[in-house]
This record gives sequence, structure tokens and C-alpha cells, in this order.
Amino acid sequence: MAKIKPFKGVRPPKKLASEVASRPYDVMNSEEAREEATEKSLLHIIRPEIDFEPGYDEHAQEVYDKARENFAKWQEKGWLIQDEKEKYYIYAQTMDGRTQYGLVAGAHADDYFNGIIKKHELTRPEKEEDRMKHVEINNANMEPVFFSYPAVDELDAIVKKVVESKAPEYDFTAVDGFGHHFWVVDNDDDIKRITELFETKVPYTYVADGHHRTAAGARVAEKQAKNNPNHTGNEEYNYFLAVHFPDNQLHIIDYNRVVKDLNGHTSTQFLEKLQKNFEVSEVGTNAYKPEKLHTFGMYLEGKWYKLEAKAGTYNDEDPIGVLDVTILSNLVLDELLGIEDLRRDKRIDFVGGIRGLGELERRVDNGEMKVAFSMYPVTMKQLIDIADTGNIMPPKTTWFEPKLRSGLVIHKLDE
Repeated sequence: MAKIKPFKGVRPPKKLASEVASRPYDVMNSEEAREEATEKSLLHIIRPEIDFEPGYDEHAQEVYDKARENFAKWQEKGWLIQDEKEKYYIYAQTMDGRTQYGLVAGAHADDYFNGIIKKHELTRPEKEEDRMKHVEINNANMEPVFFSYPAVDELDAIVKKVVESKAPEYDFTAVDGFGHHFWVVDNDDDIKRITELFETKVPYTYVADGHHRTAAGARVAEKQAKNNPNHTGNEEYNYFLAVHFPDNQLHIIDYNRVVKDLNGHTSTQFLEKLQKNFEVSEVGTNAYKPEKLHTFGMYLEGKWYKLEAKAGTYNDEDPIGVLDVTILSNLVLDELLGIEDLRRDKRIDFVGGIRGLGELERRVDNGEMKVAFSMYPVTMKQLIDIADTGNIMPPKTTWFEPKLRSGLVIHKLDE
């Protein structure tokens, strides 16, 4: 069962929340972060290279030192203040009129190593190392990871009661148009019951977004445990910051593909070869968004096509084989376009569905890319099936939106 705990959050005063909060570190580059960062923005801590000259090595030791310096400065100036009591928090996000409610808690590192926290993506050692250094030098988890868990009615009821009983501590709409709402759970009975419900009703949690931060948080805990001869497993450093959303509230959006060339084929030849494994039909100039599994949109030379995978070309009993990203990778990207390694091949790029299908058209029409594919989104059930069976999703399969805002609450490892 999942082990979580309340913690003494470090967070901005109510009036500064929208100013301190920022997009997460990994959805922007240094130049974008430099443009977005206002005086009090958390970006000065999570992307501290922006306080150096453009082009400065973001992995230099002095950059990590700057993060620690800024974290201390933000606390000294009262831009971040630590709660005196251990609490849970509720973080809700609104997009397109739909709101999802997550519970902010400390997740235990042991759950990561013993498989209670389940993952569905591979991580890259260099990215893990970067986030580890950032956690260690600040002795804090600056940014939460995005978890999901099998919905529990009583947990939903507690969240509903808190949300309906008092005004949110923070409530603002970010520049991207998404709403962010934040409540403090400070009732002792509620806190106790939330902990008990996770320990008795939540067998597993799932990393939805933030695999590198999850790995880094767990590895820092493991390292501190080894360095403490009196380690008990209950120390604050055993926990890292996570927002837990019920699985029935989450929606994954499409993650689309664009390719630079047709691997030597003419457009006519490529369309002919597609007919081996797909029913191909031209649908005109209006963008085509797939409406069901095993159906794809393709944009080529100003026209959209509908591709339907033929029976027998996929395996619905295989948690990986059933995925549309697998079908497209095997039957089109690999077999026809010669793209075998999605992580390293420079001929392919990936476009989050939040950008819309117009972004696919733009990149093909301007000559940057030759062909684009629109995808039917992966479902939460597929993600959970893959994690439960110990499988790993193909690269660039899931896109969660909205992203968690960083800086609404921070978890210190020493309290």
C-alpha cells in the first residue's frame, strides 16, 4: 500500500502566489525561462542559469550554487514562508471548463524502489543526475511530480468537503489560460484519515508525469539514508513532493509526430505502400483528428488522410502492441520511413496536442517537415495496464495538460 505523509510546506504568501509560481523547469529552454521570469519567479531557483550570461553552462557548479542562494534569498525576503504545522494540500487545475483535484503529499522513496510507485517510461541518467544535484544543494524538492492513483470514494469526499467549506488559499489564472486553485488541509482528523486511506485503500500510485524528478527524489532519499547510521525510514528526507490525482479525473491528450522526409519515396509511392497495412482515404484540407483507437490522421502535401489499421496488424491483447504509437512506429515510421530509434533519430519530432493540429500543418507547409501524423490519445487505462505489467511505453506517448505549476508549495528534506 502507498505511504504518504503531510509536511510543513514552504510556499508564497497569498498575494504573491501567481508571481512566484512558474511553469516547470523541463517545458522550456533557458531563453524562454529568461523571458518569462519576473523578479519573484521560482524560475530563478529551478532555472538559475537565467541569472548568468546567455549561453552559460546550466550544469556548472556555480549555477547550482545560485539556486541555493536564491532559495535562501526568497525565504529571507518573505517570498516563501514555511508552514509551522504538517499539512496536506489540495491543488486543482482547470482547463476547458474541466477541473481535476490532486492531493499534495510527501511520497515515500521506498515505494519507488519496491514497486508501489509504478512507472511507464525510461529515464536518462544525465537528467536524473541534474535533478539530484538540484535537490541535494537545496535540500528540498522544489517541484512536484504528477502522480495518479485508483480513485477512492472517501478520499474524494474529504477533498470535496475541504474545497466546499472554505475559499482557496490561492486562486488564479495563468497566462496560458489555465486555472490554478490551492487549498490547505489543516484539520487533524482529515490529515489522519487521508494517511490511513492511502495505507489501506491505495495499493499503487502511478507516475503520470515527472519520471526524472521521481527518480531523483528517491535516489536522494536513498543516499541520505545510507549516510545516516541512525536511519529509521521515517525521516523527512525519505519523502519527496508529489501531487496525487484520482485516475478517473485525468485525461491524456494526443502526442503527434512530424517527419522530415519520406525516406526516398515519392508521395504517390508512399501512399501506395501505406495501403498494405491501412485503409487510406483522403478527407480534404480540414485537419483530421482521430476519433477512435487504431485510426490516424496524416497530413501530406496540403491534404489530410485518414488511416485505419487493418485487422491483424496489431494485438489488442498486448498492452504495448495495442498502442497506436506502437502501430505507427512499426508499420510506418520503421517499415516505410526507416526510423527505428525514436529517441535519437533527428528526422522525427513530436508535437504535444496542446499546440493543436494547426501546428502540424504549419511545420509541413513551411517545408521544415514533409509529413505529419495526428494520433488518438492514450487512455489512463492503457497507461495503468502498461505500468502494472512492468512494461515501458514507447517514447513520447503521453502528454498531460495542464502542467503542474511549480512554486505553490515546496518540500524541505529536513523540516
